Amino acid sequence: MTTSWALSRSLERIGQLCREVLDDRELRRGVLAELGRMVPFSAFAWPLSDPESATGTSPMARIPCPEELPELIRLKYLTPEGRWTALMGQVRPATTLLVATAGRPERSPVWNGLLARYGVTDMLSTVFADKHGCWGWLDLWRAGAEGTFSEPETDYLATAAPLLAAGLRRSRAAQCRREAEGSGPAWQAVRKPLPPQAVLTLDEGLAVVGQTASASDWLGLLQRGPRPYEGVPAEVLNVAAQLLAREAGVDTRPAMSRVPVGLGAWALLRSTRMDPGRPGASPPLAVTIQECPAVERLEVFARCFALTPQQKQLLGLAAAGLNTAELAAALRIRPYTVQDQFKLVFAACGVRSRGALLGLALGTAALPAGTA
Repeated sequence: MTTSWALSRSLERIGQLCREVLDDRELRRGVLAELGRMVPFSAFAWPLSDPESATGTSPMARIPCPEELPELIRLKYLTPEGRWTALMGQVRPATTLLVATAGRPERSPVWNGLLARYGVTDMLSTVFADKHGCWGWLDLWRAGAEGTFSEPETDYLATAAPLLAAGLRRSRAAQCRREAEGSGPAWQAVRKPLPPQAVLTLDEGLAVVGQTASASDWLGLLQRGPRPYEGVPAEVLNVAAQLLAREAGVDTRPAMSRVPVGLGAWALLRSTRMDPGRPGASPPLAVTIQECPAVERLEVFARCFALTPQQKQLLGLAAAGLNTAELAAALRIRPYTVQDQFKLVFAACGVRSRGALLGLALGTAALPAGTA
């Protein structure tokens, strides 16, 4: 039995990782190693998420059923018990499968439809969210003789959740900075125009049944899935599953995500239901992938850098080309207040000018003049 002192020391180490490690994969690997010492588990799934829609991106996972990945994602999104979005805003943002189902795991679609076949006995789930958005969630699995998760273990993970939310948010901000700081002539030479908009169609089981010509170019920019789904990034499956969750009334957030794809470029993924070809037919799901528009990038950027609503509005208007006087008029504040707000934004983002700020926010920091 892990002592309360050991759990407290572990939380201190997690807090230190969150303050010092600014690469999200390195951070997650370090935290998983720490969690494994305090709360043993045999499998896990840890995606990041779009901060607004809470739709999964960039997953890290070790699961016993990679060949059933689409079904796992589909059922996870359709399961209300212990869903990460239901944990957001809770005093205790963690729960177990057995607690969430009142001791009846068969009530959980993801357990009843899949996990039971792999001998999963319990799942400990938490969400990493703050007032700026949802930055990811984590499921830890136990199977067979490993038993179930205890109340102290759940409390431990719930206490770690706010630390990890802040750490993951800072890692997203740090990624923006790294891409800007690492830019230069070589960066300009390798950055190419993004592909035109692509569309993939999926059936109800999230199997890809069709795609446009540009889809393969986009899929090559996203994170590869595990075998046998190397060519189907989890981001595609996640936005489609979120649409199914919306249609089922499980969640109301949009079926979309905004994903960095390297060299300062971002993709926007959305899922919609196609029009039925004939009455009574079940139309496929469509996932569109396109270059992320500036307004969408600015939304995520403002959340990553913890900007206030007024600072976010200021950034958007500045991106539209307004000068200080025009900004003051639009925001109904004095020009010197505009300057003061910019100073606060510069400090938060680690820049010294409006041009550098917009280059950082829009991914154009190193582009030649006239191409932004």
